[in-house]
Amino acid sequence: MRVLAACVGDCVHVAGATRFLRAAEDLGHETYFTGPATDLETLIDAAVAFDPDLIGVSYRLTPENLRPLLRELRDMLAAAGLKGRRLAFAGTPPAVAVAREFDDLFEAYFEGGESVAEVRRYLQRAEGPSDVPDAYPHNVVDRIRWKAPVPLLRHHYGEPARTIEPTARGIARIAESRALDVISLGADQDAQEAFFQPALQDPKSKGAGGVPFRTEEDLRRLYAASRRGNFPLMRSYSGTANHLRYAEMLVRTIDNAWCATSLFWFNAMDGRGPAPLETSIREHIALMAWHGARAIPVEGNEPYHWGMRDAPDVVVCAASYIYAHVAKRAGVRDYITTYMFESPPHLSNAMDLAKCLAQIELAESFVDESFRVWRQTRTGLLSYPLGVPQARAHLAQSVMLQMAVQPHIIHVVGYTEADHAATAEEVIESAQMAGYVAEVALRGNPDMTADPLVRERKEELVAETRDLLDAIHALSPGVDDPLSDPATLARAVKIGLMDAPQLVNNPYAPGAVRTRSIGGAIRAVDEQGRPLAERDRIARVFAQAADA
Repeated sequence: MRVLAACVGDCVHVAGATRFLRAAEDLGHETYFTGPATDLETLIDAAVAFDPDLIGVSYRLTPENLRPLLRELRDMLAAAGLKGRRLAFAGTPPAVAVAREFDDLFEAYFEGGESVAEVRRYLQRAEGPSDVPDAYPHNVVDRIRWKAPVPLLRHHYGEPARTIEPTARGIARIAESRALDVISLGADQDAQEAFFQPALQDPKSKGAGGVPFRTEEDLRRLYAASRRGNFPLMRSYSGTANHLRYAEMLVRTIDNAWCATSLFWFNAMDGRGPAPLETSIREHIALMAWHGARAIPVEGNEPYHWGMRDAPDVVVCAASYIYAHVAKRAGVRDYITTYMFESPPHLSNAMDLAKCLAQIELAESFVDESFRVWRQTRTGLLSYPLGVPQARAHLAQSVMLQMAVQPHIIHVVGYTEADHAATAEEVIESAQMAGYVAEVALRGNPDMTADPLVRERKEELVAETRDLLDAIHALSPGVDDPLSDPATLARAVKIGLMDAPQLVNNPYAPGAVRTRSIGGAIRAVDEQGRPLAERDRIARVFAQAADA
């Protein structure tokens, strides 16, 4: 494609135009710049000689002077036989407001706040406007590849109200802002647990914690609200009961971009579902298989639930390995693995990164031609400070750390998390912050993964995780594959191989492990607070199980 750009009239501000052309050159397009303060005759002559596919017009001076200039440009383009040529306009917001009056002339407008990714995506389009569905990929894998190297941005959103109307309006606003690539519906509890059982729903808790969708028509209306702007993908967490029926309903109503499910959670153990632990594990595996058979990606939100409950880092790493192993066995082809940073919040950045790198090495050891892993990172749900300036700073520094592992998706957690569920405007603001940090990081960051302390801790975690996996294997010597066997996995929790301090007094787990932040890492400790090597912790677990 040939791209011509000009700063017209008396405008001498060339920085935006040259950056636009540089982005075009990076994409392999041929470019020509007429220079500052280009009179319209010179612009037309250059357009006739260069024969561009796209003409960029820039003007950053008095808006009132722009209107007659654009009228004259429209007439001159027609006279030169250039009418219908693709044109884009760039200027200050007041100048863009004037240029929008000439919607028969320009197909796109740039005010200066657009990200590099947005400019690149515009230049990658062969032709046509950006506000039609076909301008954007309709599945997550294609969208990841289309936007690369910039990661997709995802955010939970669901207004905790008595009806879906506020959420529908907010989804439309988010889509029009083009700030997110994926809108995750934040549902209230009854929407997840009792969607098909209205008699079990509690009217008094309607809307508590999220959007109270109750019918398929509700979901279709929410999805319809997203069909504008950059046409973001939509998805919702799996139900905690009637798993397969719920999954089919989400695919049918919102074209669910991917399934998110667990192994050990969202059941009677954590109070978020009715099923006992072993039954729940079987249901989760069946849900993975259902999506795998339909080539729908599956997200594992398993490991960070252990981390949020203060489990040792090694247990979190084991959960990453086990989930990837089970997903592959279940026939999942595209696995979205989630790494929640700052979980728990008292991890240091260095040890947090080391834990993530260990999880990556373990989970991605299964990658082959039949099993692809897509990295998704997010900020810790429990890590945000209450103060707004501090929370915004925390979001930015967390995303910068996450970029060290080159995520394909950033699950943005709004800076309001410690105080309230984000409104649509706060979702947009948080996404814009995260997107800006990601693009800055992509310009070139120091390699934090090369830090010797980070690498040493990563290797230690990988080795100790293999000790723990061997111990789980040993629970069922007669089972062909203990790590995908629901009974074995449930027993690993029951006796405390997979354990977390916050599971104390839980009927499914001992909650006996003690942990402390030591040197910024979350380690198992003995009664005196001294760190326990994983082999020593495993020996204690087996000894206690033998005495029980």
